[in-house]
Amino acid sequence: MEGEKALLWGGRFTGATDPLMVQFNASIGVDKRLFLEDIQGSQAYAKAIARVGLLTDDELQSIIDGLDKVLEEWNSGTFEIQKTDEDIHTANERRLKELIGAIAGKLHTGRSRNDQVSTDMRMWLYKASGRLQDFLKKLMAVFIERATVEVDILMPGYTHLQRAQVVRWSHWLLSHASSLSRDLQRLQQLQKRVNVLPLGSGAIAGNPFGIDRELLAKDLGFDGVSLNSMDSTGDRDIIAEFTFWGTLTMMHLSKWAEDLIIYSTKEFSFIHLSDAYSTGSSLMPQKKNPDSLELIRGKAGSVFGKCAGFLVTLKGLPSTYNKDLQEDKQGMFDTYDILSAVLQIATGVLTTLQVNACQTHGALSEDMLATDVAYYLVRKGVPFREAHGLAGKVVQLAESEKCSMSELPLGKLQSLSLSFDSDLANVWDYNHSVEQYTSAGGTSKESVMKQIENIKAGCGLV
Repeated sequence: MEGEKALLWGGRFTGATDPLMVQFNASIGVDKRLFLEDIQGSQAYAKAIARVGLLTDDELQSIIDGLDKVLEEWNSGTFEIQKTDEDIHTANERRLKELIGAIAGKLHTGRSRNDQVSTDMRMWLYKASGRLQDFLKKLMAVFIERATVEVDILMPGYTHLQRAQVVRWSHWLLSHASSLSRDLQRLQQLQKRVNVLPLGSGAIAGNPFGIDRELLAKDLGFDGVSLNSMDSTGDRDIIAEFTFWGTLTMMHLSKWAEDLIIYSTKEFSFIHLSDAYSTGSSLMPQKKNPDSLELIRGKAGSVFGKCAGFLVTLKGLPSTYNKDLQEDKQGMFDTYDILSAVLQIATGVLTTLQVNACQTHGALSEDMLATDVAYYLVRKGVPFREAHGLAGKVVQLAESEKCSMSELPLGKLQSLSLSFDSDLANVWDYNHSVEQYTSAGGTSKESVMKQIENIKAGCGLV
């Protein structure tokens, strides 16, 4: 029973807890990653209760110094987790008591693990979000640099995995950078919502000792305090948002990876991946596999699962804190760990890959200019629906004549429509094709360069 009484909640119980239940109930194996935030939150809370007379100056200093020693042990790897340490809060308070004695028992006055763990997680996630933003910005900087330098490279653009229209390689790069720019903005917005302090909410009803929560928030670097104690102890919106953010970001990165996997095949040969981000086959010596990209694509599923699983957990809960919420941290940590690794690997892949401009240009074909034929006729005054039909007939005529569209005699073209003239020759120029898309967001050089400036400005990369 001695171990039973050492538990934060053990005083009410007289019977022993099943050892398996003790193990099942514990979360120290996961939430020990919050040791720094838990200590910082406890030191700030000690100051808050000292300000209302619940700690003397000497007691406060003893707690602050004792927690500093606990932190030193965590940082040096000498902290020893005990069997009775259910979670990081129990572990730190137990060790503090060993160091400074009974005074440690005053630290938890008016505080619950419900508001304590929520505070720790928000502090951790705020910093983690900042690191992920840095990784995202580094990746986007590579997209922008390559789009700027390689702006004159042309390639086929695909819909339904079929060659559609001529675009710039830079336009393809920026299509993915645009998705990531939204991911960056979402993470920045989420970080602001994370930075709200729940500490001082107690278990459910609030704090009875009149602590200054606004000053406590300021001490810990929060922007403000939560509005309602019942809501804040059970609120895990930020975890749901974070795992969804990770899901959406991984979806965008998976799409990018899939494109590059296709482009790296011998059949396409648009790009060449660096050896640093490829592996070989255990059986076939000639193979060079895009494992970095396949792992990015594959790990997207893991993040999706974290999000879906946690949302199901939340859906089944009544209001305020429930033990189910102990499952929140694993998904948060896993999402961070995966995104942290993926963003850095993606940056390395994109930095080192080589684009084969001859191959991308060689994959262009005149049939991709069929829409340009329609646009040519529109500029001659032909209604688009009619022009679209005529362009289709030009394609059909070239197929029946077993020649390219540009080789069709003008007379045969005029048998379809008198709007065709000798200036149709301009349509067969691929550079002319991309340069006609001058509207914002288009693939003309001017438009692409404008996109680059807009993304740089919007993401703070100027």
